[in-house]
Amino acid sequence: MIHTDWMRTGFLVTKTIWIDKPFFLYYATFLVHTPIHMRSRELLDKYVEKLGVEIPENPQQWVQEGQSNPFYCASVEQLDYYLGQLFSYLNETDDPRWSGHKLSENTYVILTSDNGGMEGVPEVEKIAENAPLDEGKIHLQEGGVRVPLIIKGPGVKADTDSNVMVNGLDFYPTILSLAGASKETGQKFDGCNLSTLLHKDPTDSNLVRDAGGNIRDTLMWHFPSSVWIESSIRVGDYKLMRNYDHRGGPNSRWRGTLAPPLELYRLYNTENGAPVRVDIEEQNNLVESMPEKAQELNERLTKMLTEMNATYPSYNPHCIAKLPHQEKIPTVLSHQQAGKKVIFTYKQQGAGVVKANLIYTTDGAHPRADWLSIPANLQPAQKIEATLPPSATHYFINLIDENNFLVSYPDVPTPSSRKNGSKKSLSSPVDSALQVK
Repeated sequence: MIHTDWMRTGFLVTKTIWIDKPFFLYYATFLVHTPIHMRSRELLDKYVEKLGVEIPENPQQWVQEGQSNPFYCASVEQLDYYLGQLFSYLNETDDPRWSGHKLSENTYVILTSDNGGMEGVPEVEKIAENAPLDEGKIHLQEGGVRVPLIIKGPGVKADTDSNVMVNGLDFYPTILSLAGASKETGQKFDGCNLSTLLHKDPTDSNLVRDAGGNIRDTLMWHFPSSVWIESSIRVGDYKLMRNYDHRGGPNSRWRGTLAPPLELYRLYNTENGAPVRVDIEEQNNLVESMPEKAQELNERLTKMLTEMNATYPSYNPHCIAKLPHQEKIPTVLSHQQAGKKVIFTYKQQGAGVVKANLIYTTDGAHPRADWLSIPANLQPAQKIEATLPPSATHYFINLIDENNFLVSYPDVPTPSSRKNGSKKSLSSPVDSALQVK
């Protein structure tokens, strides 16, 4: 259920669910997501005065540093108001299935976010500040992966703060357990059931256990795209960051210097089961002083990614920045399709090809068609053989060389490589793809 600021929460609850039966309500709000707007002038003016700021001529270009954006502050208060309505409804409404009790006595509420706070767009908009945590949304630093989490319900001790490491993947098995529901046959959970943690001691990390009864002390994140290309793993008190773009590309967060391949931080020092804060700011990189620990976590991260059959980023052969071995990338010379078999011929120019994938779509007529990937076979004499799926309409071949450069054929033109200096944007990859005969 998506909620905008003109909807009333009580209306949402009563019209969306039947409270005389067990219910699940997923309440997703645009507050406080971008674009940061505010319909209530009165609420906006409240924070303009409170913060001592002025509204610029273009409100969408709020560049003042710190926690100073009145639009964001007003959005937070508005969200708080609507959540208050929801809680009030649960507290004041009789539970028709439990005489003499309110709905709140038999309802669990989970309040969380899907990512850390969006700090803003440099030189365009400053939204919020996540200090002391580093960075925010779309990053794997603590400011991007550490999110608010409040759980309220029967048997959950109130006013309890916890540093136990949990994840959104844990909610589904937890909800099933709290509701007394069974999982489907053969269903495998990536998350853990947190019901024992919630009901016994929310501060005891030993109560978070996987299906085999083992203590879960590890979480990992894989973000091989977007702004900063990275993976990370948290094991107990330690967190490792793996930077895939460590050759000085334009997306490096290490502005002015090369990003290290690995970063290691000790977030906490756990003594007698109690975590003591050490470096949640991620400012003290321990890779050089603790190389064995960095290697241990890096190997563990690789193992988890391999089990998931994860894909990794590759270097762009058209990168403006000069990268090592860029001049050695292979070139695809031609292709021949016979039925569903396609043979590609390529030329090595100093770097061998280690992998090839056929990228195809089954709906080439749609500008936003899904593109799928299947392995192609490397053959002798610098050839690649691929089999087109029966429903494929368009396709590419992707080659990855020994230096991790990715070569696409046909090539998808960049703005600078389009003929006659045309600035016309390609409507979809189909414009460059090969068409199945």
